[in-house]
Amino acid sequence: MKSTSKLLIGLLCVMALSGCARTEPVLTPHTTLTTHNSENQIRTAIIDAGQKRGWIMTDGAPGVINGHLNNREHKADIRITYNTTGYTINYVGSTNLLAEKGEIHRSYNHWVNNLDNDIQIRLASSATK
Repeated sequence: MKSTSKLLIGLLCVMALSGCARTEPVLTPHTTLTTHNSENQIRTAIIDAGQKRGWIMTDGAPGVINGHLNNREHKADIRITYNTTGYTINYVGSTNLLAEKGEIHRSYNHWVNNLDNDIQIRLASSATK
């Protein structure tokens, strides 16, 4: 009976600790657009959504926007490539986000997911019918 209790307690501790994992696979959203937007509308939606979320958004090459986020002691850099059919948010680099072997702190994924959702909302509202 005691060994079963110890085993059960040990199993619960392992499950609790695994639920506290702070890293996840790096999120790389690739969004295919079903709306009709010009490249300029897409560029504007990406920049506006990023700025609303606190990202510093700068133009790169044509069809590329670079994003940088400072969140306390954490920093993240992304590159968004886009055209009239869709866009992709790519991880470029980070500081203090435990990035290693394709994994990163789960906060990064939340930031990128929120940015992706905001871009989609802006594009839906600016689409031509």
